Amino acid sequence: MMKRKLTMIIAAMFAMASQILPAPAADLRLIGSGASFPFPLYSAWFKDFSKKTAGATVDYQAKGSGAGIQDLINKTVDFAASDAAMTPEEIAKVADGVVLLPMTAGEIVLAYNLPGKPQNLKLPRDVYPDIFLGKIARWNDPRIAAANPDIKLPDLPITVVRRSDSSGTTFVFTKHLAAISPEFKAKVGFGTNVQWPQSDKIVAAPKNDGVTATIKQTPGAIGYIEYGYAKLTKADTVLLQNKSGNYVKAGGESGAMALASAKLPENLIAWVEDPEEAEAYPIVSFTWMLFYEKQDPAKAEILRKLVAYGLTDGQKIADSMGYIPFPATVSEKVLAASTKIQ
Repeated sequence: MMKRKLTMIIAAMFAMASQILPAPAADLRLIGSGASFPFPLYSAWFKDFSKKTAGATVDYQAKGSGAGIQDLINKTVDFAASDAAMTPEEIAKVADGVVLLPMTAGEIVLAYNLPGKPQNLKLPRDVYPDIFLGKIARWNDPRIAAANPDIKLPDLPITVVRRSDSSGTTFVFTKHLAAISPEFKAKVGFGTNVQWPQSDKIVAAPKNDGVTATIKQTPGAIGYIEYGYAKLTKADTVLLQNKSGNYVKAGGESGAMALASAKLPENLIAWVEDPEEAEAYPIVSFTWMLFYEKQDPAKAEILRKLVAYGLTDGQKIADSMGYIPFPATVSEKVLAASTKIQ
């Protein structure tokens, strides 16, 4: 029933748009930039949408959430994307108004590179924040060893890999660490850019693909990346202990369970900092597309169609690419909000 209702709403929206505006006479190229977190999925969406939509081409650059928001403010793009929803202060800088729409969701994983490629490495919730604080410096530390009695951990320095750019992935990851570790909250805090501890064993790389590549190339490395990148590159990922005390691997139903507790308010901005469900993966987030509320009518029509595509055909490939498909109730709410793009 929910899916039929959503399909009817989309059909009605398309019909209304076609009555109001003629189809573009020439190819309309729409440019977007921002978050690298959803880039693999968005890239597939935009390529397929461009192929199926006469007169429209959508291009997207994964520059990082902060760069995408700045591009939107500077009016150098037609839309942007961010894993950190724009702040009221940022929105106020956009004279034409902003429509924020969550378009997909995903999990942030800790990928690691250890000799012998040991699988199913477990990290307790009081341990992995301390790794990113620089307090746990070697892989055979007793606190890591206690959680992994079946793994022979090497006497190897831990190299932490973090983002060098203004990053929504950093925002979500540090927001979670700050929620579960008072010390991390006090010393590092959370944001798209944070002051990491000074150490030659904390190195920086740009975007999700840069962090992924650095981990792959550095024995003893650990870093935070979006699950889709880990899945694509077959990176080893940690089983993280959640609030209920269970060790959970990313993928499958664990991410959807974490999102189940999220209640989307009218502005469609919601965070799940530390989910309580017993089998929930602990680090999940929505990620948003950002549109001008007032803009060229022809572009607005195509962008509304792009949103409708992402909420229907686009959701069908989300799981296979490592993202969390939306339930129909969420898609309906987002679709209704997309009518503000005019």
